[in-house]
Amino acid sequence: MQITRLTPADAIAYKALMLHAYEHAADSFTSTPQERALQPDSWWINRIADPAGLSVVWGAFNEAGLVGTVSVEFAARAKTRHKALIVAMFVREECRGEGVARALMRAAIQHGLEREGLRLLQLEVTQGNAPAERLYQNLGFQAYGVEPMAVLTPSGFRSKVHMWLDLSLTKNHT
Repeated sequence: MQITRLTPADAIAYKALMLHAYEHAADSFTSTPQERALQPDSWWINRIADPAGLSVVWGAFNEAGLVGTVSVEFAARAKTRHKALIVAMFVREECRGEGVARALMRAAIQHGLEREGLRLLQLEVTQGNAPAERLYQNLGFQAYGVEPMAVLTPSGFRSKVHMWLDLSLTKNHT
């Protein structure tokens, strides 16, 4: 398994993986596959290679290709530049339980540690997704609230658990 930062050359594989994620993990995402399928390839390239430098995307590759991804979005405003949001975390079903998600999250956290001025990472996880919540907690993330009815999914309204990580405390968890 190789974890690497994605480049524009990975955009088509990234798009395919995320469209799969939006369909097969619908309760985890706020986007639908129909909405995102309408986006031009340039949109996917900009997600990977944001010209403003406000997002970074990592991918997990095995012999089959791109099997997992995670993104970090950084704030542009001076008053919120100390925090970033982890989004678009997904690992293909057949690769789960192999440490792929942990490796992706470690890459995101390590980047956060290296980014000047960044103090914390935030994320949202669908309430009831016990494996994801456990992973994030094991990496040092702490819940700070639950947003009821955060997203309408095919299975009904789902709440989101909001979590945060103080980067000064991560060395013991990653």
